[in-house]
Amino acid sequence: MYIFLIILITLIALLMAIVVLLQSGKGGGLAGIASGGQTTQILGARQAPDFLEKATWTLGSAFIVLCIIANFFASPTEGQESVIQGTAPEAPIENPLPAGPGTVDEPPAPGTAPAPVPEDQ
Repeated sequence: MYIFLIILITLIALLMAIVVLLQSGKGGGLAGIASGGQTTQILGARQAPDFLEKATWTLGSAFIVLCIIANFFASPTEGQESVIQGTAPEAPIENPLPAGPGTVDEPPAPGTAPAPVPEDQ
């Protein structure tokens, strides 16, 4: 079902691109292909831009709705690792703070103050 939706979304996107390219900004496009003559009689002076505008809105709405619906059919990625996670070597867990000179790696006993740090002169 997901693959079908993706193919349908792709077809709608291609159709929408064609319809948008046929439109004109100011008097050109499909409505201005032939000035007067048979085109004006068949399509009318204003019918071509109206049809292209309605087609754009319809295709755009269908595109958005199908994209949202396709998200519900997408397979979840839980438990799958990305390519980067799968190839990254596991780093050894180290102490985040390096031990300074004269310190012990053991934590201080509860109730005792930490040892004073000697000052360098």
